[in-house]
Amino acid sequence: MPSTPLPHDNAQTVLILGARGRLGLAAARAFAQAGWQVLAQVRPGARSQALPAIAGVWWLPAAVHDTAALAAQARGATVVVHALNPAYTHKAWRAQAPGLMDAAIAVARELHATLMLPGNVYNFGEAMPPVLREDTPQAATGFMGRMRVTLEQRLAEATRDGRMRAVVLRAGDFFGSGTGSWLDLAIAKDLPRGRVTWPGPLDVATPWAYLPDLARAFVRVTQERDRLAPFECLHFAGHTVSAQQWLHSFAAIAAEQGWLPASGALRVGRMPWPLLRLAGWVVPTLGALAAMRYLWRTPHRLDNTRLCALLGEEPRTPFDQAVRQALADLGLLAGPAPRAAVA
Repeated sequence: MPSTPLPHDNAQTVLILGARGRLGLAAARAFAQAGWQVLAQVRPGARSQALPAIAGVWWLPAAVHDTAALAAQARGATVVVHALNPAYTHKAWRAQAPGLMDAAIAVARELHATLMLPGNVYNFGEAMPPVLREDTPQAATGFMGRMRVTLEQRLAEATRDGRMRAVVLRAGDFFGSGTGSWLDLAIAKDLPRGRVTWPGPLDVATPWAYLPDLARAFVRVTQERDRLAPFECLHFAGHTVSAQQWLHSFAAIAAEQGWLPASGALRVGRMPWPLLRLAGWVVPTLGALAAMRYLWRTPHRLDNTRLCALLGEEPRTPFDQAVRQALADLGLLAGPAPRAAVA
């Protein structure tokens, strides 16, 4: 497969930083399907056999911190997607996240491009209100939230001299398009054995972003970027659902797959938060996750009024179909998932 960009007549070009990650790969597919030329950055030395062949996507082995070389290889790109993430520990984020943001800003400025950043709800802290709008005060209470606020402020500052533009598209927890989410790491990992583990109260609704939908929203916002301010933040609502909706979908799929226990109902276990907090002294990732427990106990949703005013409607796969496809992507289903209808 090609590892350097090939010219596309009349094609818009996007550079995706961290294209082998879940969001990066979903974005690469979405932009390519929309007719964009996609330059998919991966670290130097990435094994070519591990990089999927996708029409319209050219893999770009390049060091993200080498601005001059990366910009030279990505010449013509008018959009940069920041899909780079350190390991989920406080130490890794403290050491790496500011540098990765600086690298993304540097290449976007060199290209005079629009930098697209996925945001999350960490910025609002434990006292966040039930409805989160773009102008909701940000009062982060944990390390990850404070870091997110700092990074977004750094991004806003970088747009003030006109050399680049930026958009933060804020969303809830990711699911779909592979491994690495709450879905496969905890919630549904024992679903084939008739058991679900839920991290919070069963009746608390929180926002979830099905990654293929979020990726398509990135594309559509990018196509309307000239209508936005130099620095903009938009909220992607996704699916605001409680455990009850998840369990309803899981139960239907479990019945089809023959996973239901003899009782006819899924067993629901609870996340052992105190144990996670203790284990965090040895496994820092678990400690970082335990610090975000409040998100599962606090009902909240993202108001997408401004996004819908820009796009007309938010890309949205019906929830049950999105769950089914997400489980199929994890290799859990015995048969193919039906093609999801999208709005």
